[in-house]
Amino acid sequence: MNQQEQRESARNSNAPVNPDQGTPAAYFQAGLRLLQAGRLAESERCGRQALALDAVHADSLHLMGMLSSLANQHALAIEWFAQAIRQNPDVADYFFNLAHALREQGRIDDAIKSLDRGLTLQGGYAEGWYAMGELLEQQKRLDEAIMSYDKALDVNPSYREAADASGLLYFETKRYEGALARFTRSAEIDPSQPSAFNYIARCQWALRRFEAALAAGLEAIALAPGHPELDYNVGLVLQKLDRHAEALTWFDKALMLRPDFASALNDRSTSLLALRQIDEAFAAIDRAIAIDPDSALYRLNKAHLQLVTGDFAGWEGREWGRKCGLENYVERTFAKPQWFGGKPIAGKTILLHGDEGYGDTIQFVRYAPLVAAHGARVILEVQDALHPLLSGMEGVSLCRPTSAEALPDFDLHCPLSGLPLAFKTQLQTIPAMRSYLPPLPEERLREWRSRLGAHDRLRVGLVWSGSPTHGNDRSRSMTLRVMSAILDSNARFYSLQKEPRPEDKATLAERTEIIDLTALLTDFVETAALVSCLDLVVTVDTSVAHLAAALGRPTWILLPFSPDFRWLLDRHDSPWYPSARLFRQDERHDYAVVLERVREELGVLIAAFDPS
Repeated sequence: MNQQEQRESARNSNAPVNPDQGTPAAYFQAGLRLLQAGRLAESERCGRQALALDAVHADSLHLMGMLSSLANQHALAIEWFAQAIRQNPDVADYFFNLAHALREQGRIDDAIKSLDRGLTLQGGYAEGWYAMGELLEQQKRLDEAIMSYDKALDVNPSYREAADASGLLYFETKRYEGALARFTRSAEIDPSQPSAFNYIARCQWALRRFEAALAAGLEAIALAPGHPELDYNVGLVLQKLDRHAEALTWFDKALMLRPDFASALNDRSTSLLALRQIDEAFAAIDRAIAIDPDSALYRLNKAHLQLVTGDFAGWEGREWGRKCGLENYVERTFAKPQWFGGKPIAGKTILLHGDEGYGDTIQFVRYAPLVAAHGARVILEVQDALHPLLSGMEGVSLCRPTSAEALPDFDLHCPLSGLPLAFKTQLQTIPAMRSYLPPLPEERLREWRSRLGAHDRLRVGLVWSGSPTHGNDRSRSMTLRVMSAILDSNARFYSLQKEPRPEDKATLAERTEIIDLTALLTDFVETAALVSCLDLVVTVDTSVAHLAAALGRPTWILLPFSPDFRWLLDRHDSPWYPSARLFRQDERHDYAVVLERVREELGVLIAAFDPS
């Protein structure tokens, strides 16, 4: 009996039950109507009467299986369904209901096989595809589960649960475009559900489409006001849009509904810092930590708040960052202990290893000679891209790339970004050497001098954007079109920008004032050699800023109003890099204003330039 016939029986379930014909089929039909009416004991009697007349009547065997399933007698149900299938292996419903009973018994593999057979017989059964998706998801076969949920949605375009289930798997596997498409479909099916708009907002957030995320978040709140999580999410989006005063309003709404909402307090602290309300920022993060003292993220954020305001007690709190699971931290575990300073290391072998980005490695590798000066043998392990640049670092016995195989023996280890803590670094004790990187190969320098030709004008290198995946990229990067405001100066400009974005590629093709030799910058050594032949580097906060400043080259770093912790607040110099000057956004958050100052200062350098 197929589903259409079952539905017809259900519509007639209140009709008088009178199997006058006395045939197995008549008893079965009566039993099915009784089952649909909830009269299970009478239904079972009809089923048994049918089987008394014909012990192999397939539909009646199936009916007995359904009744056993309803009684949670799944092992018995499996036996009945199996008998029905042996009599008629071409009925999809038998396999679908067998799959349900097998699932209830924990026999997932067998349930999947049964569903597969049922769907081969009746591929237009949306609920069957959905059930298959659930089983595959249970087995962590996520791509197959997505395909099953999507098939259910193809069969029944109004199947909201299938759209949601597929969307969730796309979201959990960080395939946000796929998730967005499915939650958008869910919202089209049922525009009254706030959860779909909430997930649309989260997908748009992950795709860095913050205006679209804000619109979806506000829609979710309009449908379900009074949910602190939704208010909090809107605050997060406004943060990304640099609308921190508005973000505070939404964080405060969330906190009114849930005063112990530690995440809202944490992000409230971030927005307060962005608005330079420092005391209030400390108060908010301290409240978050009091609620959840084990949160590594809150401890890390307090440490960054301390460091950016010049309180270097934050180095200790920054060690919590290794427990956060953040992408910019590389957590390494070793059998050997970590060195936190204090204990003598003379005669010991210590492994110093890069644990964050390229810029962090360049910044903190300055400590390697200081470790060696304590009498230790230093092994330095850095990212593969930095290995050629940092091989030959003073005091380092062995420099190896991260991809190298077995580590040599060592007694202690310390992440490079943990060295400021090990040396108890304060503002006044930063090891601020003008230049501390290994000497560059002379032949590389000669090649670049030859390429650049006559040094008859000031040479200026430009970097206008960092990695688009950086958490603060919207604030720290700009377009080349914005940076072009300084190109009318009488200098010779060189692009140091690796992997320019599509818009910037088009601008770069238009602006013939910029000499683009980046195709020759095959590694950090080549970039360093070019930078060493320039008079000035003007850059946003990227690894090139650290490279140029660590080489001791004049480096002008363009900073957002809310800078990374290492640049502190309000200073125009850097205690880390004597050759660096900091050009900061003001409360207008506008790089155009910053570039006006850069252009003026550049004019002073150009006027003083002496080709001889």
